[in-house]
This record gives sequence, C-alpha cells and structure tokens, in this order.
Amino acid sequence: MTGSYEDPRVAELRTAVSRLRRELAALPSEFPDRAIAEDELAALAAMASGGSPEIPRLRNSLLLIAGAIGSVSALARGLSGVREAVNLFGEPTQRG
Repeated sequence: MTGSYEDPRVAELRTAVSRLRRELAALPSEFPDRAIAEDELAALAAMASGGSPEIPRLRNSLLLIAGAIGSVSALARGLSGVREAVNLFGEPTQRG
C-alpha cells in the first residue's frame, strides 16, 4: 500500500460536481442565477480537491446550487448526483 488513500466520498463528490459542471456548461440557455451555480460548483470542486470538505459548507453550497438551478429540468439529474454525493458525508454537526 502506498499510503495515498482517497476517501471514496470525496471521489464521488468530485465526479458528481464535474458532471454537473459539464452539463451546466453545455446548456445553451442563460438563466438569472447561472453565475451563482457556477461559483458554488467551483467551490465544491475546490473542497473536493482539498480532500477534507467541511460538511456545513458542502450543504450550504448544495442549497445555493439547488436554488439557482432547481427549475432547470435539464440539470435535475446532475443536481441529484451532487446531492447524493454531499449526503454521503452525513449530517452536519450541531453547534450550540
């Protein structure tokens, strides 16, 4: 073993984010919150490349992306994939 372990959840997140970014880039139409979706997908990609994403930040990005592209039916499948990948990280810890 080489010691270069990659968390499979991170790999899944990276794959799902990449897929949705490609789908969004291929979408010919513009919509008002496209820039928000692109920015948050870039943030998720950066978190995944860091290897240890913060769960509350993942969830916040997911909510922003869903709000930005939720009505674009062509992106529903990709968004679902990102949601499933974020859910692999479990529930955020409660602060209080």
